[in-house]
Amino acid sequence: MNKKYLYMLSAGHLSVDINSGSLPALLPFFVTEYGMDYTSVAGLMFASSCLSSVIQPLFGHLADKGSRQWFMVLGILMAGMGIGLTGFVTDYWLIFAAVTCMGIGSAIFHPEAARNVNAIAGKKKGQGMSIFSVGGNGGFGLGPLLAVFLITCFGMKGTAFYALASLFTAGMVALAAPAIRRESQRQLSAPISQGGSTAPAKENDWPAFARLFVVILFRSTLYASISSFLPLFCIQALGASNAVGSATLSIISISGIVATLAGGWLADKKGYVKTVRYGALLMVPCLAMVVFPQNIWAVYAMLIPMSFAMQGSYAAFVVLGQTYLAKSLGFASGVTLGLSFSLGGMVVPSLGWYADNYGLAAVMLVIFLISVACAAATFLLPEPKKSAGKNLPANRSESPSVP
Repeated sequence: MNKKYLYMLSAGHLSVDINSGSLPALLPFFVTEYGMDYTSVAGLMFASSCLSSVIQPLFGHLADKGSRQWFMVLGILMAGMGIGLTGFVTDYWLIFAAVTCMGIGSAIFHPEAARNVNAIAGKKKGQGMSIFSVGGNGGFGLGPLLAVFLITCFGMKGTAFYALASLFTAGMVALAAPAIRRESQRQLSAPISQGGSTAPAKENDWPAFARLFVVILFRSTLYASISSFLPLFCIQALGASNAVGSATLSIISISGIVATLAGGWLADKKGYVKTVRYGALLMVPCLAMVVFPQNIWAVYAMLIPMSFAMQGSYAAFVVLGQTYLAKSLGFASGVTLGLSFSLGGMVVPSLGWYADNYGLAAVMLVIFLISVACAAATFLLPEPKKSAGKNLPANRSESPSVP
């Protein structure tokens, strides 16, 4: 595993996702400075997240047609320039176009970058993907803090920082792109055993990927639902203060960085399917402790385990999708990295209607039942076929040739 290039791609991931992470914190400033209404700012979130997530598989499919290192450079530039322009224009549709540009940049970057991570990680694909994912986690975590700092200190034109930062990161990735490509090709052409035997032909296992997609749907719904309703549940149902309720998501996000790295190590040791299953199974008792005791201290006791349940299996999801679709790594990355964030957001409004009619306690019970369904769905996931690729995790043997 070539960590130097993995860290570089992780830095690119940080540069891209810090823009998406900053947008929610910029929305209140759009309301106060530009006079937007809530419908308008909701439209900006749609342009940023749902639109970019839906088109990511398309760019993944294009990346599968041939190595497109320039996708990563273009994606970083579009993401940073897009959010950077929002502080210099006041017309809503120009801001909408800028945010859409940011979302498309994110969609362009992720599949090609994930394809390269899969290759240069060698046999430690879980660890490699976890290092890459930490960049994204850091971007989403630091984004809101950076946005508030920039606007408070420099006004709306402080968003220029995002454009300048993207120029620097894109330049760094552009200079390293030829070396990253050579390293990817070297890893892909390396023999799978000391005897020098060649890798088996790669093929796509679409039925297995379809089962994984069902798990991704449940997991995405859980992630979006917990992000939306857990703070409200703590504040309105359990009587916690606004600060205490909102801090739940901060704890989950911060501990998620460690959880992602630990999950990548576990995936390489125990296998991707088992890691996905462990995460889903852990979520069930965690949510049971949140929903049934109706106690704020029980909620806080479960936050770090919940973070490991949600984030610890993230790298395993991505690599497992790439393993099932070994001939279409870009498309698999587009689905696991893109749609996995937007699918849950499409379901959450219906849960919001349910909460309005039956209460927060009732909707938390529904979320618990979804976690049970997610855990059950992981038992339908098959182990990757030997012919799906050459670098599957060696679960019980030291020989690199054993999947």
